[in-house]
Amino acid sequence: MEKIIKEGAFLVDVRTPAEFAEGNVKGSTNIPLDQVASHLEKFKGKKHIIVFCRSGNRSGQAKMILEQNGFKNVTNGGTWQDVKEAIRK
Repeated sequence: MEKIIKEGAFLVDVRTPAEFAEGNVKGSTNIPLDQVASHLEKFKGKKHIIVFCRSGNRSGQAKMILEQNGFKNVTNGGTWQDVKEAIRK
């Protein structure tokens, strides 16, 4: 994951706006899970997409939604803390 982050992956936090406001990954975009399907245009043209949330559960669902819509470059980053840690490496 560190490698694709360094390559400029599109970092998407699929938690609620309230959760995102409590703490987030610098440079990440907040697209709550229930809005992923209606914001597919934001994912188009991205070389790598990393989705993450609080536990890895919602990001797993977001990954499935994106893959069902033809995106093949999606990584479930797990928790937002995991992604934050990966950026520091």
